[in-house]
Amino acid sequence: MELIDTHCHIYYDKYHDIDEVIERALQNNVSKMICVGVDLDSSEKSIKLAEKYDVIYATAGYHPHESKDAKPDYLKQLESFLEHEKVIALGEIGLDFFYEHSDRKTQIKIFEQQLELAKSLNMPCVIHNRESDNNLLRSIKRTNNSNGVIHCFASNNKLAKELINLGLHLSFTGLITFDNQLKDVIKNVPLEKMMLETDSPYLTPVPYRGKRNEPYMVKYVAEKIASIKNISLSDVASQTSKTAKIFFGI
Repeated sequence: MELIDTHCHIYYDKYHDIDEVIERALQNNVSKMICVGVDLDSSEKSIKLAEKYDVIYATAGYHPHESKDAKPDYLKQLESFLEHEKVIALGEIGLDFFYEHSDRKTQIKIFEQQLELAKSLNMPCVIHNRESDNNLLRSIKRTNNSNGVIHCFASNNKLAKELINLGLHLSFTGLITFDNQLKDVIKNVPLEKMMLETDSPYLTPVPYRGKRNEPYMVKYVAEKIASIKNISLSDVASQTSKTAKIFFGI
């Protein structure tokens, strides 16, 4: 059985035991981990981890929280990161109207600029969405870029269907192990449109709520999907890993 954690942030200081974190992942059938940047600094840290460990890949991008800090030349800097052989997607980008650490106008501008850049480079996008469903759809349609995965999907069946019809994928986290509202979404989303992630160190799954999340725990996400869909764990692992490999080109 093979699992892929398509979204983690294991460059934080709390991963002082990174060698052990990676070893635990490997022992639990996690063959690849994608470390996701949220600004230039974290993108660079992700790349350094990817350079050090064969099983880690990286992304580079500006998260909506950090979009207010993007300098005028940020796209050039991002593009240089995206040329690295182990950088496999542009992200984490998107919109967050729940916290609004950056104002909405800035978020939309930076999101659409990055969607345009990804389209020009033919690179997939890792997309964040929180309480911004309609604006997210508008930006995706306006830039005509649907080569993306909505990470930590936490919305409803209506949005899931619209995104899938546009050609996007959906990724699920440990959130599904303690939020029953997503059960119906998982039942309805085709397995071949799904990917798995931890979003480490956030959203630690049951049975480890309250503790640090890490890539090996992606197995609990896979187990929950298998349970909800009433299919085997091996089927979930096989299909989601196949989808991730094709989507990210790894």
